[in-house]
Amino acid sequence: MALPIVQTGHPVLRTVAQLLTREQILSVEIQSLIEEMRETMRAAPGVGLAAPQVGQSIQVVVIEDDAGLKTNMSQEALDARERVPVPFHVLVNPVLEAQGDEIIDFFEGCLSVNGYAALTPRHRTVKVTALNEFGEEFTTNASGWYARILQHEVDHLNGLLYIDRMKTTSFTTMSNKVQYWD
Repeated sequence: MALPIVQTGHPVLRTVAQLLTREQILSVEIQSLIEEMRETMRAAPGVGLAAPQVGQSIQVVVIEDDAGLKTNMSQEALDARERVPVPFHVLVNPVLEAQGDEIIDFFEGCLSVNGYAALTPRHRTVKVTALNEFGEEFTTNASGWYARILQHEVDHLNGLLYIDRMKTTSFTTMSNKVQYWD
């Protein structure tokens, strides 16, 4: 069952989400929430979803990117974004660390700022340590679009939206982005 996605202005999006214990992660409630978040992300459609976006102030993120199959993005555009398929996975209590100083600007949108996009600077490469849906610790190194997704979703857990980082003069509706920027 797809959950409603809260929109900017809702206080849960501006709150630092609570950490979860391994026992909480393994609970029926959190396991059900993870599955509902997966369904919600896919239905939206999106490439990532954080628990605050569905009204839950806890540190849970789901990510899955088919690398543009749901969009009509050209191979050239995919390559420019370093966008490759990322299988479904869960991050709980993620800690993100930028790797290097390289910053890349691309348009971002957000399911909680529906209908808009803006150029948003992000680190090209990051390292994230988190727990998975089984409460097991793992570390992932990411670059390109996957690194962007991770930064965007971890921001949600810290009460931030891409509009806090965007280049304000690029803020546009999705339809104008397609018409004038793509």
